[in-house]
Amino acid sequence: MASKQNGTRNAAGAGSIRKKAVTRGGKEYIYWEARYTSGYDPGTGKQVQRSITGKTQREVAQKLREITAELDSGTYQEPSKMTVGEWLDTWQKEYLGNTKAHTKKSYEGIIRNHILPEIGAVKLSALTPIQVQRLINGVKSTKKSSQNQPVNPKTVKNVHGVLHSALNQAVQCGYIRTNPADRTILPKRSKAEIHVLEDKQVLEFLKAIQGHRFEYLYQLDLFTGLRQSELLGLQWPDIDFEHQTIQVKRQLLYLGGGNKGYQYAIPKSNKSRTVVLPDLAFQALRLQQKKQNELRLLVGPAWNNPDNLVFTDEMGSHLKHDVVYRNLKRIFTAMGVPNLRFHDLRHSYAVLSLQSGCDIKTVQENLGHYAAAFTLDTYGHVTEQMRRDGADKINRYVEGMEEKMG
Repeated sequence: MASKQNGTRNAAGAGSIRKKAVTRGGKEYIYWEARYTSGYDPGTGKQVQRSITGKTQREVAQKLREITAELDSGTYQEPSKMTVGEWLDTWQKEYLGNTKAHTKKSYEGIIRNHILPEIGAVKLSALTPIQVQRLINGVKSTKKSSQNQPVNPKTVKNVHGVLHSALNQAVQCGYIRTNPADRTILPKRSKAEIHVLEDKQVLEFLKAIQGHRFEYLYQLDLFTGLRQSELLGLQWPDIDFEHQTIQVKRQLLYLGGGNKGYQYAIPKSNKSRTVVLPDLAFQALRLQQKKQNELRLLVGPAWNNPDNLVFTDEMGSHLKHDVVYRNLKRIFTAMGVPNLRFHDLRHSYAVLSLQSGCDIKTVQENLGHYAAAFTLDTYGHVTEQMRRDGADKINRYVEGMEEKMG
């Protein structure tokens, strides 16, 4: 069957379906093949013949009918010869230009560690939903200490998200008809357990960090909930001492590659935010300013803090994430809570704020969450207890009224 479209020749030949056999390892395998004409070579004018194969005659006949219909309607796309790995290289180079540096680095790691080893050599046009599902089912942790443990569902979701985005772009570019990652079933994500410093532990923590080189950094985090990268990127002009506020404008990220791998980026929420400082946080900043001035005078001309950072080492250079983190872990271990992380100071701030009576919208804005609903979902156990406490207060108030009237 042949058809003409837009004045050019285009053949849609149903051709013949043949039963074929191939011997591998001494064993004969049967399959079915159909050939069809997808068009004409513009250089030679000769027909372009292509073939499709399948395990059964019915499967091949169905594929052939679909291709014939596409040829007739003018929606047919030539099968891409590139592999999944080749397309991912192109996608990273051409379509991730406006992506944040740390996000791009994360994508590169996912592609290198999870996707390429499994399906990188597969032809892009031949990639099937079952191959994608098999990849997702087999995702493992890249940490040696965690390889025998169940992988975090968030990691699986991230792997799928990167592959799905890349394949979506391949659909848009016409390399594949549909996205084989559309039908993937992802593992259910259980709600992450929140770890925080309890009331007594807050006081113990403040005592434990007294005199520590990062004392005021840890204090500021506990009383503002800033992310570690936001604290390390904080600069003195960001602080309004008159109005006792911080303008969170940037974060200092480590992208690998030694000291040159540190870069400034906009906050995770893609916008700056203003945080009103409680007195304890403001006092910590004042003391940090005094401490830094003393260090600067002590070091003299060797002092080097061109970005006017709030938290630096003894010579004025920016702090390294792993150094700040390891020091905090040692403090937590000495306190008997070795499972706590740096991010748990942020969680502790959120819980302290809610328990102190701060409204959820204020807490959300201070934390830089994209929506109050996310904050509510993250700290739902706290707000639930607050609602119960509120109900108990009403009960006690009514009971008191009844006693007076009785």
